[in-house]
Amino acid sequence: MVITRGYKYRIYPNAAQASCINRTLGCCRFVYNHFLALRRDEWNVNHVSIRYEDTSRLLTEMKRREETSWLKEVDAVALQQSLRTLDKAFQNFFQKFARYPRFKSKRRHQQSYRTMSKSGIRVEGNHVKIPKLGNVRIAKSRTFEGRILNATITRTASGKYFVSLCVEEDASFAPCGTGKIGIDVGLKEFFTDSNGRTVSPQHILHKHQRKLAREQRRLARKMPRSRNHDKQRIRVARVHEHIKNIRKDFLQKLTTRLVDENQVIAVEHLQVKNMLRNHHLARAISDASWSEFFRILRYKAAWRGASVLQIDAFYPSSQTCSYCGHRNLIMKDLSVREWICPTCGTHHDRDENAAKNILARALGHKV
Repeated sequence: MVITRGYKYRIYPNAAQASCINRTLGCCRFVYNHFLALRRDEWNVNHVSIRYEDTSRLLTEMKRREETSWLKEVDAVALQQSLRTLDKAFQNFFQKFARYPRFKSKRRHQQSYRTMSKSGIRVEGNHVKIPKLGNVRIAKSRTFEGRILNATITRTASGKYFVSLCVEEDASFAPCGTGKIGIDVGLKEFFTDSNGRTVSPQHILHKHQRKLAREQRRLARKMPRSRNHDKQRIRVARVHEHIKNIRKDFLQKLTTRLVDENQVIAVEHLQVKNMLRNHHLARAISDASWSEFFRILRYKAAWRGASVLQIDAFYPSSQTCSYCGHRNLIMKDLSVREWICPTCGTHHDRDENAAKNILARALGHKV
């Protein structure tokens, strides 16, 4: 089985390489914004739709002009990828997958560009060879065997540089476990499974809220666009980055453990985007990162041959007795955490009972 997998490493470019990366980011942003405005204006004025092929031809003409000849100094493939990204953004808009493309800002939290080379992007020792940059020192945390398809160079808001290598390789993962569990996610507990085990929530944003607020207040007192403002902006970005890294580490370890132990994992198909409209719970739901948890769980399960089954979010898993199937409407009250079934007398924990019902529903058993 051949899969495509990403490997992300931190890189440490020298001054010349960092300058080249920054120029490439600026040129890619310029090309994206220029042709976004061109496509928008052509449609508004002449009702003419410009395709990717047209923008590619116009980009070649721009490089020949004296006023925009500086576009030839950076990686040509990266500029073409910006055009492809713009074209994909319009396709997503037309198919109603996303809103209308927006202009890219120089002060975005994170900026990146993608490149590829026929001669090959290679990892040699503690260096990675990237077009236009040459050999860049890399923090090599893990190895891989496969063909590198492309590389994405990223500069974070805190000024760090990373490279993400898209690698085509043969899947050689250990087989998953043999267990079958249902998972009921929540805010009081991150999730409760059908075996009665619970995972405590991290409340990562809540734990760092005071520090984040303090650094943001300091940023608000700085003169905009000043050197001190830029220094403080980086401090704020580092706090956000720290929160992101803790959350990512927690989710990666948790999903790996679940796939290691289970062959079938049943979850609810939650519309998290709609749930975030509840302004009382939006921050707590965002901090829990349910969408990211389910996303990571799905691709890791696919690698290991496990199955992630989803049931309808409107199925009354918390109201139904997992033993006899009686539906107790009193359980619509979220403050009720334990209950006794009036039909069979079984004592239930609300979340554990829901997890059992989710598993049974996903396997097709009647509850």
